[in-house]
This record gives sequence, structure tokens and C-alpha cells, in this order.
Amino acid sequence: MAVTGTPTPVPAGRRERTGWYFYDWAMSAFSTTVITVFLGPFLTTVTELAAGCAIDADDCDGVVRPFGITVAAGSYFAYLVSLSVLLTVFVLPVMGAVADRAPRKKPLLAGAAFIGAAATVSMVFVTGDRYLLGGFLFLIANIAFGAAVVVYNSFLPQLAGPDERDKISSRGWAAGYLGGGVLLLLNLIAVMSLSEEGNPQRTLDIARWSIVSAGLWWAAFTTVPLLWLREHPSVESGKARGNVLTDGFKQLGHTIKGMRAYPLTLFFLGAYLIYNDGIQTVIALASQFGTEELKLEQSTLILTILIVQFLAFGGALLLGALANKIGARKTILLSLALWLGVVTAAYWLPEGEPLPFMLLGAGIGLVMGGSQALSRSLFSQLIPAGKEGEYYGFYEISDKGTSWLGPLFFGLIFQVTNSYRTGIISLMVFFLVGGVLLAFVPLRRAIQAVGNTPPKLI
Repeated sequence: MAVTGTPTPVPAGRRERTGWYFYDWAMSAFSTTVITVFLGPFLTTVTELAAGCAIDADDCDGVVRPFGITVAAGSYFAYLVSLSVLLTVFVLPVMGAVADRAPRKKPLLAGAAFIGAAATVSMVFVTGDRYLLGGFLFLIANIAFGAAVVVYNSFLPQLAGPDERDKISSRGWAAGYLGGGVLLLLNLIAVMSLSEEGNPQRTLDIARWSIVSAGLWWAAFTTVPLLWLREHPSVESGKARGNVLTDGFKQLGHTIKGMRAYPLTLFFLGAYLIYNDGIQTVIALASQFGTEELKLEQSTLILTILIVQFLAFGGALLLGALANKIGARKTILLSLALWLGVVTAAYWLPEGEPLPFMLLGAGIGLVMGGSQALSRSLFSQLIPAGKEGEYYGFYEISDKGTSWLGPLFFGLIFQVTNSYRTGIISLMVFFLVGGVLLAFVPLRRAIQAVGNTPPKLI
């Protein structure tokens, strides 16, 4: 059924929605296996090798100097995550503008996804002390990942009316957690069966091949949405003249100016970028925290992330159902309160004890998916007709493993204090500030201001 502000000539059927869910299944292998589990510890170890710490720990200052810049080995990955997102600030909004004006979105989705998957597979060449190559490939993969998600998210308003989007978005996130969890389970089996005690090189090799497996998974399952999704030409796509990329850059300038006409949408976006930056930082750096600060084995970390993944599958659906009862905003605020408890508990986790870390992971799993899925569907209500890609380009600056201020803040705190615990508890500020801002957004008025019909509950 077509809704005000969202042109949908033909209603989306079950097959098309399933195809949309499958892209979350495909890409979540990257955010789970690569970002959350393996890449942080893997690249940190490679960076420490480059710093000479593995050769002579007593004579190692623990720093590398890429391009003459002094960087602590423990901060390198956090800085990379932050840098990748700063670069996406220039890429993702343009990608969104291009997606809105292109007559076909699926080729854009395919191009970004396959570039990201290829960069991930190329991690097979990151051996020895090649930390710069690893960082370069990660930047390409993470930027391409974000660009693909911009296009993917822009399909959501065409798949469901305002009262169904929370449910559809939650199912997509749930499918992603399940898909990411399945591949991670296979990688856990590889770690447990192939690792050799006292052989760190074998552990490093297993981590590298696990990262490669995520790229292969991402590429293979992307074929499903490319086959099952339909094109939904928007009002903007009919206005394209000449080169769609050039038009996209021009349109981006108009969009930035035009966004000032919707200050309440910008207010919500600002709140989201702050609190989700905290969420993404916890996700991206949890494995590094467990390895470097808590001295936990890689198998423990993977098992914990598996717990997170499979509980997040149910948690996304559970919070989606709760949103149908009390509204999306109240449900998100509840999840942010629980996130405050998570980072506080993380600060006090004992070193070398896996059970408390796993219990904390279970708590994360129950709230993680719902807070992100409901934010995505809520934002879809605040976008003017035909500009889904452009607005999701700005939204994606802090989504699906990409955040900049949190990792930068975490990296600086570690460089000053040499403490991962201080870095993790400092993230409380993101949940507090973002939650307060969200509570003050007049959502019903904001949805009406862009010409859309508000759902019954917000």
C-alpha cells in the first residue's frame, strides 16, 4: 500500500523482502567476523610485530611511525576505524545522492559490496609486519561496506508502510545477526580444531583466513538480493540528466542546503550519531579489549561473540515487538539505559575470567540489535520523499561498524592512560548525551514536517 511521501507503485512481496533481509545476512559476516572479532587483535599483533615487540619486548617502545606519525600499536586499529569514517563523510552522502538519482540501484549495491568483499579477501596478503597494507585494505573495505549499506537502507521505505517498518527493519537486523553468527561458528570450529598451544603464528594465520572467509561469504550471499530485489525508481531518479555521478555531486549540495528546512530531522540525526557512535565503538573494540586488557583466549572471545550474535537475533525481534507496544523511541531509550550498564560493568570485569565476559556479552546481545534496527526504521519516517539514499548517506556515517568520534576518543584515552578500562568507561558520555537529545525530539511533528504520515505509536 502506498503511503504519503513514499512512492511505491507496486507493493513489495515476501520474496522481495526476503531478498532485502539476505543482504543483512551477507554483509554481517564482515561486521561480525572482521570488525568485531578478528581484525582488531590481528592487526594489533601485526602492528606490534612492526614495532619490534615480538622480537625484543624489553627493548620495544610499542609504537610505529606510519608516514612519520608516532602511533601506539594498541591505538592503531582504533585510529584506523576513526579515519575510515572520516573518509566516509565525503563518500557516503554522495553515494546516497547518486542512488536516489540513478534509475537502477542494484548495480550500485553490487559494485560497493563486491569491492568491499574483494578488499576483505585481499587480507590474505597481510603477513609478517605489513600493518600498512592491512590498514589500507581495511579502509577500502569499510568505506565500501558503508556505501553498500546506504543503498541497501534506501530500499526500506519502498518495502513497507510507516506502521510496518519497525517490524521489517528488526527482521533485517535479526537475519544479519543469524548470518554473522553462522559464519562465526564455523570460524570458532576452525580456531578450536587448528590452533596449537605455544604457536602464535598459527593463531595469526587462522585469524587471517577467517577474515578472508568473511569476504567470500559477503560476496556469495550478495547475489540473493541482487536477484530478488526489484528496482523502485524514485521521483528524483526521473530528474537525472547526463552523468548520474556528476548529478549526484550537484544534488548533494542541494540536499545539504535543503536539510536546513527540516531541523527536527537533523536534531534526530545528531542524537543518533552520538549514541550510535558509542554502540559501534563498543562493538568494534570489544575483541581488542578482551584480548589486550582481560587477557582472554581467542576461542573465549569468539564464543562470547557467538552468544551475542544469537541472542541479538532474538533481541532484535523482542525489542521490535516491544516497540509495537510502547513505541520505538521509548524502546530505544530503554536500550540506551542498558548500554550504560554494559560499559560500567565492562570496567569492572576481572582479568583472565571468561564467564563474566560471556555474561556481559549476553546482555549486549539482548539490547544491541533492537536499538539499531528501531533507529533505522524511525529515521525512515523522517526522510522527505525520493531522498532516502541521500539522507541514509548521512545516517550511515555512524552505523554497522562505522563510527569515528568514539574510536578516536577511545584511542586518545588509551594513548594518555595506557588503560583500556578507562577508555571503555569513557564511552558513557555518548549514551548519556545521545539519549537526552533523543528524548527531546518532537518526533510526530518531525515526521509531519517532511510530508510523511506518522505511525500510530512512535
